[in-house]
Amino acid sequence: MLTPAQLLQEFVTLWVVIDPIGTLPVFLAVTTGMSAHQRRTVAIRAVVIAFVVLALFIALGQIVLDAIGIALPSFQIAGGIVLFLFALSMIFGHSKPENEIAEAERVKQTSVFPVAIPSIASPGAMLAVVVLTDNDRFSIAHQALTGALMALVLAVTLAMLLAALPLYRVLGTTGSAVISRVMGMVLAAVAVDAVLRAFVSMGALPPLAP
Repeated sequence: MLTPAQLLQEFVTLWVVIDPIGTLPVFLAVTTGMSAHQRRTVAIRAVVIAFVVLALFIALGQIVLDAIGIALPSFQIAGGIVLFLFALSMIFGHSKPENEIAEAERVKQTSVFPVAIPSIASPGAMLAVVVLTDNDRFSIAHQALTGALMALVLAVTLAMLLAALPLYRVLGTTGSAVISRVMGMVLAAVAVDAVLRAFVSMGALPPLAP
């Protein structure tokens, strides 16, 4: 059973990699010129598609690991490194809004790309849900709990998309970029923690202090 601290860490990880605030400018760029009903339809479809994609990664991630024969610590270390690089791109590279609005300008015909993928269900989010559920490899309860936390973050994402215009007027592109970089710092810390805990599980490091 997950402790409250572990639940909070998983929630923060999912919030950071899904990044609801950073998705707002992408959504607005894609839905420019659409009616309120069309915006609502795009938002709902995008969140549903993202949920299905991430749920598949939660359900099948362990099966794939077992089939390939990859040890969990190896996957945790690889996942931590990739998440860390993803975090660095959020901090030092083009911010999520700036980067994905450019894609949105070229592709405005569907809610699948770029709103559902890669803005909501990003590669970092796909990898994160596998890493989180593989901490207890055979625990269905852990998978269900991670899925519930993911659904909560996606529900907040949907609510923010439905209220996108007033929210974006408050935040602006600059505000969204600043928040995205702060989230990158949090994600970097989470990624380092995942790598350290993998070394602890291998016996290469002593247990980490709480």
